Amino acid sequence: MAIYAIGDIQGCFEPFQQLLRLIDFNPGKDTLWLTGDLVNRGPQSLDVLRWVFQHQDQVEMVLGNHDLHLLAVSEGFGKLHRDDTIEDILNAADGKVLLDWLRCQPMMLEGQGYAMVHAGLLPEWTISKALRLAEEVEFGLSGTRYREFLGRLYGNKPTRWTDDLKGVDRLRLIVNVMTRMRFLTRDGELDLSYKGELDGAPANLVPWFEAPGRRHGGTPIICGHWSALGVHLDEDILAIDSGCLWGGSLSALRLNDRQLFSLPCPAYREIALAAGR
Repeated sequence: MAIYAIGDIQGCFEPFQQLLRLIDFNPGKDTLWLTGDLVNRGPQSLDVLRWVFQHQDQVEMVLGNHDLHLLAVSEGFGKLHRDDTIEDILNAADGKVLLDWLRCQPMMLEGQGYAMVHAGLLPEWTISKALRLAEEVEFGLSGTRYREFLGRLYGNKPTRWTDDLKGVDRLRLIVNVMTRMRFLTRDGELDLSYKGELDGAPANLVPWFEAPGRRHGGTPIICGHWSALGVHLDEDILAIDSGCLWGGSLSALRLNDRQLFSLPCPAYREIALAAGR
């Protein structure tokens, strides 16, 4: 039995299927861990979502920011952006079934000696604390008042964690950290403005996984989200969004031995150019 962690698919169904063939994925034995952002920007978001739903017994996944955007838009909150590719899901006959299932997926996972989250964790959070905070969000998304939660999801504040945060501010910050974070300021404040490569980052910013005093060290964290970072494999940080959508590659990391498999996605460069990237 093998466990393969796969980076952000974002509606790139054909490369996803090619990657499964490359790794010789056996649904009778193997398991996929998906880092979130199943959908959006790529041309076949509905196909990806249907495949994962149909193979949910072989899949462990966490929610990403694009998945949450889909859920919010489906309930009439937020708005479709020019380069969104989620309308086929919204209009599909099985769309509600897929969305109700997606809404009940976790924000964070732990198992097999690893933890997985879409974007990252704050340095002051232990793994156990982060899992408890993720459960708070999961309760809001899966509960009877989920529409109220989704309606207040958008926003960049607050930017600093304190244990006494309450209500929507608390939940929004947890969501932003786990699904949108790349950098922190050097004094520990969440910064969502810069999304580029490490070398071009402003001097006052530090990547979240290099922030001092990280209390979640010792448990390797699998994440995606940051395509400009690319594959970044350290002892305890396994970042595997290699930018398939932007003409990069789609990557799978076999957790049993940390062997990396990458499928080039040059055909998707046209999508990147159309989006102005």
